[in-house]
Amino acid sequence: MMIPVFVNDRRVAVAPGTTAAGAAISADASHAETLGDGRAYLTDGRGIRMDPSALVGPGAIIRVVTSARRVEEPPDDHA
Repeated sequence: MMIPVFVNDRRVAVAPGTTAAGAAISADASHAETLGDGRAYLTDGRGIRMDPSALVGPGAIIRVVTSARRVEEPPDDHA
């Protein structure tokens, strides 16, 4: 059984247990490179940054945010 998730403007069917990064890569294989080299990161449908290893559920909305520059991790104010 596959579950529907939405990556940017595309509906993608993924297996249960798929990560956010896996769903993004299923939508577009080029996301593997941009996520891997730090030029992109993932957000949920509200624009809140997601952990690429987070599991997605049915109807999840994932946005791939890409920059021409390497995306640095924001500082953790709670560290």
